[in-house]
Formats: sequence, C-alpha cells, structure tokens
Amino acid sequence: MVVKMAAMDDHERKIVLEFCHLLDKSKNLFNGLRDLPQYGHKQWQTYFGRTFDVYTKLWKFQQQHRQILDTKYGLKRWQIGEIASKIGQLYYHYYLRTSETNYLNEAFSFYSAIRGRAYYSRASKEDSPHFNRSDLMVKKLRYYARFIVVCLLLKKMKLVRDLVMELDKQIVDYTSTYEPDDQLEWSLVLDEIKSFIKADGIVSVLHADSNTIVLSHRLSPLTTPPVEKSTIMNLSLQEIVIIGNCSDQVKFSELTMDMFRMLQTLEREPQEDYNHLYDSPAPGRVPFEKSYSVSSAKGGVGYPAMVMCQENGDRPSKRENPHKYLLYKPTFSQIMVFLASGFKELPANGALLLYISADGCFGSTKHPEDMGYDLGGVVTNSKREADHSNKKGAHTKDMHCLYPGDLYPFTRKPFFVIVDSDNSFVFQHLPRYFGQPLVILMSPQDIPPNFHEQQHNGNLFTMFLHSPLTAFCYICNITNVPIHHWERCQSFIDRFVTEASRLLTRSRIDPVYLQFFGDDFLRLLVLRYVFCDIALHLHRSFKSRHLRPRCHPALPESELLEHPALTHLVLDLAIHLEVRSHFIDSNELE
Repeated sequence: MVVKMAAMDDHERKIVLEFCHLLDKSKNLFNGLRDLPQYGHKQWQTYFGRTFDVYTKLWKFQQQHRQILDTKYGLKRWQIGEIASKIGQLYYHYYLRTSETNYLNEAFSFYSAIRGRAYYSRASKEDSPHFNRSDLMVKKLRYYARFIVVCLLLKKMKLVRDLVMELDKQIVDYTSTYEPDDQLEWSLVLDEIKSFIKADGIVSVLHADSNTIVLSHRLSPLTTPPVEKSTIMNLSLQEIVIIGNCSDQVKFSELTMDMFRMLQTLEREPQEDYNHLYDSPAPGRVPFEKSYSVSSAKGGVGYPAMVMCQENGDRPSKRENPHKYLLYKPTFSQIMVFLASGFKELPANGALLLYISADGCFGSTKHPEDMGYDLGGVVTNSKREADHSNKKGAHTKDMHCLYPGDLYPFTRKPFFVIVDSDNSFVFQHLPRYFGQPLVILMSPQDIPPNFHEQQHNGNLFTMFLHSPLTAFCYICNITNVPIHHWERCQSFIDRFVTEASRLLTRSRIDPVYLQFFGDDFLRLLVLRYVFCDIALHLHRSFKSRHLRPRCHPALPESELLEHPALTHLVLDLAIHLEVRSHFIDSNELE
C-alpha cells in the first residue's frame, strides 16, 4: 500500500506509521509460528504470548483510529477481515496445543464476526498493489475452510451446512473468473467436507418435526460414570497422542473420522459462559476475560477483545482437559518425538494415552520368536524412504510400521494404549518390563461382510468408545431415532455404565485397571469397552472371536463380561429398539 505521507499532518502520519509497524510485526510473528516445535509446552508458550499481545494491540489500534486509517491509509475491509482471521487462527492453534475447548469458542467468535460483518464480501472486487484479486479470493476460500473445521469441532452443524453452500458458490466464482486450473483442488476440498459431514451423521437423532438434532459426545457431568473412589485410583490422564492413518477413511483437514471422534471423547464439554475466566494465551498474564467493544467508527457488531490482567503466570494446577497431540499419517520419527515429549511432560501420577487408528502391517515370519516385531504392527505413513536396507530385501521391516516393540520404552511410566486396526491383537503381547500400570484395548480385527461398505465412515470400535448408543444402533441397521426414543435408550446405557463400574471395582481384577479407574476419561473408555464387548458377543453377526475386541490384561468373564445384570441391560436395550432378533436367545447365554 503506497501511502501519500505528504497529504497528512503529523498526528495522522504518526498513526499510519504505527499501524504499519504493528501490521508488519504481527505478520512476522505469525509467520514465525510455523517454525516453532509442535511438541512440548514451554518452547512455544512465550512466542504465542508475544503474538497474541501484538495482535491485540493491532486490533484495538485499528478500532480506535479507523477514520484516519480509512481516509489516509486506504484501509480495506478485507484487510480488517484478514487481521480478525489471523486472530481466529491463533486461537484455533492455541486450542490444538493446549486441548482447552474454550479457545475453540474464541476462534469461533472471530470467524463468525468476519462473516457477520461481511469483511470478505468485496474481496473479488477490490484490488491493491500487494495482492491481486486471485490471491484475495484464495484467502477468502481458506477462511471458509478454517471456519468449517472450527464449527465441526463445536458441532454447529446447521452453520456448517450453510458455510459449505457459501464455499461452493465462492469456489465457482473463483475458478470461473481467475484460476480454472484450481477447480479440481478446491472441488476435492468440498467433497471431503461433504463426505465428512455425511459420515459424522451415520445415525440421525430426529426432532418431532423430523429435523436432525445435533448431539455432543464430549464428557459432561451427565456422562461421567460414577465410581466408588479408593486410594489405589491414583492416576490421572495428562498426555495423549492420537494417530490416524486408515487409507479408506473419510478425512478433512488432517483429521480422519476416527481422530475427530476420539479427540472429542477425550475433551470436556466447552464452557458456554463467556464471563468465565480462562487461562491467558499470553505468558505471565492469567487470566483474560472476554469483553465486547464497538468494532468500528462505522458501527456494527462488536468483536471479542482480549483483556489481560497481570498475574504470577503460573501454569494452572489442574487443566480442564488432558493435553493431546494429533498426528495424521505421521512418520516413525514423528511418533517417537511426540511420544517422548508426552512421556517427558508427565507429572507425578500422570498417565500417557496412545490412540492408534491405522491399517495393519502384517508380519511374514512363519515361526515368530520376537513378539514385539515378528507379528507386524500398524502402518502410520505410506511414505517411501531412501533405501537404507543394503538390498537385504525380504528380511527388512517396514520403515513406517509401528511395532509393539517400539512402545517398550514408554512402559516405564503409566501407559494406556488403544489400537483400532485389523492387526490390533499383536499389541496384546506388550510386556510390563518396568512394573508400571499398562492397559491395552484392542479393536476387533475384522467386521462382518455386511458392514464393510460403511467402513470408510469410521471404525466400529472407535464409534463404541465415542458414542456407545450410536454404535449399537449402527450394528442393528438403525439409521434414524426420534429424540424421545434416543433419550430413553441413553438411560439404558447410563444404567449399564453405572452397574459395570460397580461390578468392576468389586471383582477380582488386575489392579492396573483400578489404578487408571480414578480418571474420568480412562474410566469412561474402559466401561465403554465393556459395553462394546458384551454387545458384540450377544450379536448374532459377531460370533467369531476376531470379530470381538480384546484387552490386556484380560477382564474377568463371569464377574464382568458375562455378568447377567449387564447382558440383560444390553438385551433390554435391544427390545426397546425393537431389534431383539439381532441378538442371541436367552437359552444361548449359557
């Protein structure tokens, strides 16, 4: 932007120069974010704080001096939108690094206000020496894609559908006017979003007027399973690594459907109270609270402004959610770095959770000797590496197959592992070399043929861990459930979880389960595993052992997995859903 400084008085010149300084500084800091390490906590915290501070100053400055910036600098509406979009991105990436869902709400506020004020509405008409119109349109399209991701994570599905329609129209405008060669790339993005939305709604809960109701499956006080606490329940989930690489599964923005479901399962429901004090993104400044200010001299809706209060800056002693890393198609070295980082960050009595959703990598050794490597593992990335095999050929193992033996070092601390794969059972041989608590939950290695076509919508085992009732309806071919019916069915699930919790704590069970059982998330996962195992065991289509999940250490059969109270609750649920014929008869329970 060429600014005619001669036409300004000193006050105006000072304001324009300060704005240009803040704009350049903010861009440089923002661009530097991509060079920060993705792992650990302290390495990036300070830099993020500086970036938030500068954007806060920039945002307030353009609000306070809008008239001068409009007339003397020639500030465009899309430039204001670009600043707001960057702040939204900052909050979204801060959410990814902290796992605190309240920052999703902050990102949503900024993205939503951009749309409400239509800051990008003239992006295709405006021009400047710095950006051609094509570049501005791409910024607009990327803004839509990012906004859709945030709305998906907040389950704002009606808005998602509206945004998809708007994005569709914007893509047509962009490719027909500027870059026809980009049509395929953006059409693929749009197709990915549509497939993702469809897969996420595999079972629809309907209102009385037949409209779909969007339900959240994050942890809330209503879904936290009860437990009789004991002193042995001394571990809490602190660090999580989520890995996704299923070749045939729908994905959007480096999130497969399984990763999307699991990350929500491991988060608490976001606070909706905007007067609540959150931890500040800026270092040494806890907390900030949301306030609203008039966004411009031209009037209109307000923007969230970051109001900081000086505090001692200590990290909060208790986080709302455990910290997690999301790894889409990671290389072996990336997995090791992120696992090691999570391992290093564990506080006393903290537990590390590894969740893997990936295709199997099968061993070819006829007489396995090393159970950690000879039976194969899971493929996490299809990338071909430079040839380090010295042409040994047949005896070389896959570079990006994660083998059970690769996890041995991490069993030095409490370790909870979930594997959803067609080669999951090989992980049951993980030894407890260091005597620390270790639990492994493994998916069925196959599903009945009649479910194969739907596998791209997400794996069945993860669906059970995410929403047991959705998975139960799915295996019974139920696609629509009225809301009053759903709530009644959910009460069966709640009763099952309560009873299973009581039975598990009183049965003769490996003590490692009780050590993990004090944590709300890990308790929920174990109890949903129990529901999954019993439901599939009773279902006529899942008779073979490899069609059912496994766990290590094994859970007691008679005292838990075959307990009459639990089997009857599952069958009562089937009766209520009018699908009793899908399950074995009572005389077959013997």
